[in-house]
Amino acid sequence: ALRRWNRVYSTSQAFSEMLRLPQKQLTRILYPLRELEAHLVADMSPLLQWRLFDPSLEDIKKAESVFTATPRNRIEYLSSAVRLDHAPGQQQPEGHTKKMNFFKVGKYFTLVDMPGYGYRTPEDFVDMVEPYLKERKNLKRTFLLVDSVVGITKTDNIAIEMCEEFALPYVMILTKTDKSSKGYLLKQALQIQKFVNTKTQGCFPQLFPVSVVTYSGIHLLKCFIADITGSLK
Repeated sequence: ALRRWNRVYSTSQAFSEMLRLPQKQLTRILYPLRELEAHLVADMSPLLQWRLFDPSLEDIKKAESVFTATPRNRIEYLSSAVRLDHAPGQQQPEGHTKKMNFFKVGKYFTLVDMPGYGYRTPEDFVDMVEPYLKERKNLKRTFLLVDSVVGITKTDNIAIEMCEEFALPYVMILTKTDKSSKGYLLKQALQIQKFVNTKTQGCFPQLFPVSVVTYSGIHLLKCFIADITGSLK
């Protein structure tokens, strides 16, 4: 069922259908932080940075076109790499396990899917990821996926410290927001927001809660990516 849902929502037709939803339901999907803010008491509202990136519906529509594959706007897998010198444009020797996956989004930008960190981290994670993050001059933003159910873990802190050490601009995406009650999700979001406000320098202050089940927050995140890469101009 989840696969079918994701396939349906990956099409521009499904996006058009979503736009016909009642306003309250549409807002819940497009702007999840607004729904969380409604559960805050008045004196706590400033704690959650929820409108730093607050695009119009028209901008979200434009961003959707950037991520929609057409004959003139191809979205395709480019290649995989295990080290910076194996990135696209470099010859990759045979026999290497593929680690970093590169996806070209039309004429606009390339998304790089990197391996996760933690107990399943590849042995060569540091040799593979650190040089890429340090030396890729055209890197616009790094996105860290944080499980909203468990919050920031020790392994998350390793990735955060890496971004801070290299002075990389990065963003925290709170995943699996469909797995918690609104009260628990708000509690987690406030704790992570406090961490961002007090413990980080390079992290974008606004959190991006998302769910691949309900698709809440996904369109806002895509719009943010389109915006920082100059694709909305």
